[in-house]
Amino acid sequence: MDRPIRVLVAKPGLDGHDRGAKVIARALRDAGMEVIYTGLRQTPQQITAAAIQEDVDVIAMSILSGAHNHLFPKVVELMEEEGADDVLIIGGGVIPDDDIPVLKKAGISEIFTPGTPTSVTIDFIKENIKRK
Repeated sequence: MDRPIRVLVAKPGLDGHDRGAKVIARALRDAGMEVIYTGLRQTPQQITAAAIQEDVDVIAMSILSGAHNHLFPKVVELMEEEGADDVLIIGGGVIPDDDIPVLKKAGISEIFTPGTPTSVTIDFIKENIKRK
């Protein structure tokens, strides 16, 4: 790539806790990526619109509220409707192990749970980015 990897860090739903999202945003930035942070309480439509407008390579969503099974797949669906299926979509937060296969089947490339080193997320993005 001739430009830094562009990552949209988003907090979907009514989850008001963003410490983890800010930690990952800073780690991605420190790894040389360009980070756009949407802030709290974003709808899937807002996340999709921001991703399209900012021409991102990656959407990284963080959630703690338990609404991941609805909100994460909705973002995948909306991105596909926009013809942006070349954007890597990942998620993180407090997500039960039983829900991870369901989310992956819905199009989330990877799920990172609490305690995952930021280096693991950075490496995953670099190795799996779809836009070259």
